[in-house]
Amino acid sequence: MAKNVTLSNKSLLGLRTLSAEEINLILDTATGMAEVMKRPIPRVPALNGKSIALLFYEPSTRTRTSFEMAAKMLSASTTSMAMSTSSAVKGETLIDTVKNIEVMGIDAIVIRHSASGAPALVDENVKASVINAGDGANEHPSQGLLDIYTMREKKGSLKGKKVVIVGDIAHSRVARSNIWGLTKLGAKVSVVAPPTLMPAEIEKMGVKASYDLDEEIRDADFINVLRIQLERQQKGLFPSIEEYIKFFGITAERLKKAKSDVVIMHPGPINRGVELSSEVADGPFNVILDQVANGVAVRMAIFYLLLGGQKK
Repeated sequence: MAKNVTLSNKSLLGLRTLSAEEINLILDTATGMAEVMKRPIPRVPALNGKSIALLFYEPSTRTRTSFEMAAKMLSASTTSMAMSTSSAVKGETLIDTVKNIEVMGIDAIVIRHSASGAPALVDENVKASVINAGDGANEHPSQGLLDIYTMREKKGSLKGKKVVIVGDIAHSRVARSNIWGLTKLGAKVSVVAPPTLMPAEIEKMGVKASYDLDEEIRDADFINVLRIQLERQQKGLFPSIEEYIKFFGITAERLKKAKSDVVIMHPGPINRGVELSSEVADGPFNVILDQVANGVAVRMAIFYLLLGGQKK
């Protein structure tokens, strides 16, 4: 860990604005938090007295539960708001909602929202720390960090390592956070998707765009597989599920073309038989459950660094 490195912002809105040093600070801190999780009683008083609000305007299982567990392991209290039964359904604006909960003594707000930029808007209007848990098709920084942490855990330094991200690149906030973080740490990133799911000018983010998955996985160290939102198929963005599987699905047969130590990742939830065959999803190459477990440690590190665990 670099000496005297701190997070420069009170909030975590995305990996695009973080430096490589800040990313490594979070990852190194997460390593310590992973040790806390191994204790017989995985709890420390680091954030005792701090209050965290979880505002999820979109469904979530892993991310929401992971943030809540991370807060509790640091002895912070949490308030989880079900937005479908909150005043938001009565027409209350996002800013009015967050200002009202902040004056109740909230120190941090974790927010997931369908609108890109919503966490940044909240950050401009509150003094509390704001953590982006996914905003539209923009970013999902904690997912990007836990993915990178898992890669580093498996193969050490990412400098020069090849990461193939395959799936719905155009609509994926996970892909964007992974790209920003991985390229800053020196990884080589290729993105693979059907033409209709590949963003225009994606190469400007420092990645290689390809439509040939078999070619890209030959020398890949990691294959990070994105969830296909099946509603896209209804809009005709690819001809059929069967054709998607043929050209972009990860199967045991396709993995015979990859390196023997390739690592398969997926942010979840998995559409079995679409992005991954069950043989691959349950096989020896994947670290999907490791990603879930590492998510708690990474989110502990984020809370710790933003809410008083680092010296300014």
